[in-house]
Amino acid sequence: MKLKFDEITLDNGLKIIAEHNPNLQTVAFGYFVNTGSRDETPEISGVSHFLEHMLFKGTQKRSPEDINREFDEIGANYNAYTNKEHTVFYGASLQEKSAELIDILTDMMRPALRESDFDLEKNVILEEIAMYEDRPDFKVFDIGMEHFYNNHPLGNSVLGTSQSITDLKIEQMRSYFEKRYASDNLYCVVAGNYNWDKVIEQISRLTANWKVQDSKRLYPDFNYNFENKTVKNEKLNRSHVALFSEGLAAQDKNRYAAVILANVLGGSSGRLYWALTDKGLVDSASLSHDVSDQAGAFVGYISADPKELDNILDIYFKVLSDASNITDDEWARAQRKIASSTMMRSETAFNRLMSLGRNYLYNRDYKAINTVVDKILNTSLAEAKEILENKPFDDMSTIILSP
Repeated sequence: MKLKFDEITLDNGLKIIAEHNPNLQTVAFGYFVNTGSRDETPEISGVSHFLEHMLFKGTQKRSPEDINREFDEIGANYNAYTNKEHTVFYGASLQEKSAELIDILTDMMRPALRESDFDLEKNVILEEIAMYEDRPDFKVFDIGMEHFYNNHPLGNSVLGTSQSITDLKIEQMRSYFEKRYASDNLYCVVAGNYNWDKVIEQISRLTANWKVQDSKRLYPDFNYNFENKTVKNEKLNRSHVALFSEGLAAQDKNRYAAVILANVLGGSSGRLYWALTDKGLVDSASLSHDVSDQAGAFVGYISADPKELDNILDIYFKVLSDASNITDDEWARAQRKIASSTMMRSETAFNRLMSLGRNYLYNRDYKAINTVVDKILNTSLAEAKEILENKPFDDMSTIILSP
């Protein structure tokens, strides 16, 4: 069965993209805002994530209780998340409740941003920051990203700091919202069994007053820091290590090869697992490839006994240095594993929503699931060896958080 792709740009600059699947009885709907921590200045660090919380604090039409109750009344699954580049608000419901789902989420996109709610929610954010400060597996990546990206905004913390959140003013949040949540800086995404004409009519009506702003993302040059760094924390009893090296951007044609390569080396049954985890030398050892807008990184992680760390790092880097001898069988197994999980994830409207939205934010195009799976299965080992010619693992920024 061939799925149908729909898209339209409204008069206010808002783009709607959708994938219609008549075999589903559900609809997933979301707003993908092209903003995250990389779009913040130090003075407002953490505002994107804070703002995500505030969109659940009510609008001119709905109180916070109304929002939660109305979602529950239509049986919707709903949530939101913020990362370095995107803020996403989404929900999924039965097909017959899709109009109500669209109405609630669209209303949320124009929040009241009351100062009283801001002051109360600030305490929640500060508690969240404190909670993650006590999570070494999280903290080591926060330290590592800032260190590796070396004053580039991709190294910004998503949560911000206790100081930046404490100092943040409601006027700063309102100004950020007005610019970054403009109609031409977000996408409305739909997946599942919807009526396209009704979707256009409803969203056009509900967003008629949304304004266009000059909200382009800045792309400063990179100056990666490949020096190693050790941070001591006497409260810990394990060492946590984050490793970073330059990878491929979300727009790079070879990005699938980078993902497969990382899976062969550091996936759940990759070479690092058999060299370290299976032998009981570490709690965890992994490598993945993360894509970003005009950037990318190979990202590793180790959790282990501090006394054994030097030996463990030697083994870890030996696995990476031997990447050029990956066999055809290893490559094919990783391809099939990634292709299978990609296809299985696509079998719900919600997961297709996420794939559609993320791909459009990065590449401004549509990729059917069969196209993606075919690309994964047809990516050659030679493409990975082309990546390895640039020696991405020779220089890895290694950040150790240890007792």
